Amino acid sequence: MKKPFKKTWMMASALTLGLAVLTPLQAGATSVQTPNNATVQMEQQITGTITDNYGDGINLKGKDGKNYFISFYKFSKEQLEKLNLTEGQEISVEGSIVNSYSDFYTFEVYKRDLPKEVTSEELAKLEKLFNEIKRLEKEASVLEDTSIEAAEKKYDEIAKIYEDMYKITKPYILASWEPQSFDEYLQDFGFSENNIVIDAEDKKQLKVIYEEWVKLAKAGIEEDKADEKFEAFYTILQPYLDKLYPPQTFEEYMADTELSIPAETLAKLKTIYDDAQRAEKDKNDELSEKLWTEFYSMMDDFYTPQTFEEYMADFAFEVSEADKKQLKALYEEILALDKKVEQEKIDAKWDAFYTILDPYFKANKEILISASKLTLNGQVYLPQ
Repeated sequence: MKKPFKKTWMMASALTLGLAVLTPLQAGATSVQTPNNATVQMEQQITGTITDNYGDGINLKGKDGKNYFISFYKFSKEQLEKLNLTEGQEISVEGSIVNSYSDFYTFEVYKRDLPKEVTSEELAKLEKLFNEIKRLEKEASVLEDTSIEAAEKKYDEIAKIYEDMYKITKPYILASWEPQSFDEYLQDFGFSENNIVIDAEDKKQLKVIYEEWVKLAKAGIEEDKADEKFEAFYTILQPYLDKLYPPQTFEEYMADTELSIPAETLAKLKTIYDDAQRAEKDKNDELSEKLWTEFYSMMDDFYTPQTFEEYMADFAFEVSEADKKQLKALYEEILALDKKVEQEKIDAKWDAFYTILDPYFKANKEILISASKLTLNGQVYLPQ
């Protein structure tokens, strides 16, 4: 029931981080002021406890009481696997402060994953395009608060630039690509382990289509034809995938809900559920969306909403008694409104609710750190 926050759109690299080694380092320190007025020493230790580990970064509760997000973009996957960071560990970090999450992904990080054959001239073009993307990202982020349509245009420009960058790197990527054999590719689905046997004639067709697709994809010229082959491959394979991953039945879905719903309503829900699944299978997106919306709207009537105290327990901060009183009144007013006919009033109440909470979010905003040095169990590490 929690009102969703706006999510900032961000492009991400599909490539893994490059290799690096663990090496000791000693560094100096410089003092800076963060947006929420916390003084942090750049290249000086921030010590705290890991509260969440995302693989390429962690949430850290500092000994100074501040919240940090530490990015490990500069470190390799192999390094992080060796470190084996876990929640509850104490760690010290040195690094620079950045303004947004997208700032973690610098051109230095991007180019580390490029094929070695990329020329210096091509590298210069890529850097220019990369910097243009960064500029557009910042502009789009500002526009999100005033015009979603204008922001989306910026993101369309970003997507086009990524395509231009891929055109430069594509020949090198395709040259080094070693596709799996047909048997290896098919084996990865796990049909044999699940006792699903593919018809001999279907398997013969699949092998021909797969090898044709590999040839076209490797050439990198007739992409439309390659896409057609890929679609044809999965059209034949789909019945076997349906056996491998059968859709959840209505009865299975309802067994997980533990809701008390009258038999007459259950019958209506089952009809809508089955129709929605058929619409999905027929690729009728408009009908599918309509039916699923109707289904979940009916289901919502039988869920018990969270109490105000349960709702507030999700936040990692305490609010004043005066604000808590206002928030509770607004929350209970929201629950009392009929969402089917009073959605505008509900939205207005949520806006008022989060206007009260905004100062708390700002005060508890994470400080973003791009790590350049880690100290764990007395051992010091940095990327190279």
